[in-house]
Amino acid sequence: MRIPPEPAVSPLSFHLMPAERTPTALGFLTVTEHAELGLFGGYLVLNHAGRPLEFHCTSPVKANRAQEILYGPTLRPYLFGEQIGQTLIAKARNEVALVCTDLASCLAAREFIEKPLLLIMSGENKTTTAAEGEALFGARFKLGKNDIAIAARFEADEQAARTFHSQLIDGIDLTEPFARIREALEEAQKSVRQVA
Repeated sequence: MRIPPEPAVSPLSFHLMPAERTPTALGFLTVTEHAELGLFGGYLVLNHAGRPLEFHCTSPVKANRAQEILYGPTLRPYLFGEQIGQTLIAKARNEVALVCTDLASCLAAREFIEKPLLLIMSGENKTTTAAEGEALFGARFKLGKNDIAIAARFEADEQAARTFHSQLIDGIDLTEPFARIREALEEAQKSVRQVA
């Protein structure tokens, strides 16, 4: 059995501004699924005012049927967190205070990154997220108007998130950047379909 290769970071990745060492920068990580092409991961880094500093996305990643069977329920956390999330976060040049995701399976990336990883549970993903990620969850708490979950065994992430949130002046909406990423990934998918 061949393990899916580490996803390549797409040539659509770019740095919008020179790399900053801004402790108030935030990372946003999500994955979209395309029925024919597979999974696309996206990672957007925003400054404290919500402006993009850099964006990276992966080329499509798709497990074969044998891998789906053998990995079973661990396939999504493996692909979303270990393969896609870890790769994208490692590629970034800007240092972030913490990383946010809207998918429970992406919490698996926490094992491989140094920064806190928060699952933002919004109305549209709460039910799916809870069912999908129960085994991955550690503490759950409120941060402003957001329901948050963190990865099991990383309880210190809650305090880091609370400290960071209290330092935010402009109050970035933690759910909005995922829509930006999804739109950018849709554009990336169009380029892949044109090449295929």
